[in-house]
Amino acid sequence: MASVLEELQKDLEEVKVLLEKSTRKRLRDTLTSEKSKIETELKNKMQQKSQKKPELDNEKPAAVVAPLTTGYTVKISNYGWDQSDKFVKIYITLTGVHQVPTENVQVHFTERKPSYDTEADPSEGLMNVLKKIYEDGDDDMKRTINKAWVESREKQAREDTEF
Repeated sequence: MASVLEELQKDLEEVKVLLEKSTRKRLRDTLTSEKSKIETELKNKMQQKSQKKPELDNEKPAAVVAPLTTGYTVKISNYGWDQSDKFVKIYITLTGVHQVPTENVQVHFTERKPSYDTEADPSEGLMNVLKKIYEDGDDDMKRTINKAWVESREKQAREDTEF
């Protein structure tokens, strides 16, 4: 167990060094998220190790505590939202999350600024966004984009033949 703790500690130190050197916001956000994950895993491993220490006296422990499990990251591809002037509500579905104690659930929101190229063709930027949505989307998203594209092409073809 000590070697795992040592490795996690080395990973944490290296992430801290990289975080100090990084200047790009997106990279800093990613490193900050990773730092938090490593710190949580390190804390959990240390708690597991302290629970496994042999008893100095021959008394039995008063209660047996289940070992903590490490966290995991979920890529969210299906979500919904609602917004007003003051608030944005995000709706996601995570299987089994209601069985996890509230204090064990952590959410990290980071900001990702899209890069704007003022000299590029605006329609090219829109096409790149749509390509990314299509590539990252689930089957329903891909069907919706395909349907919109086909309908747009059919409408354009009808308009072209009217002239």
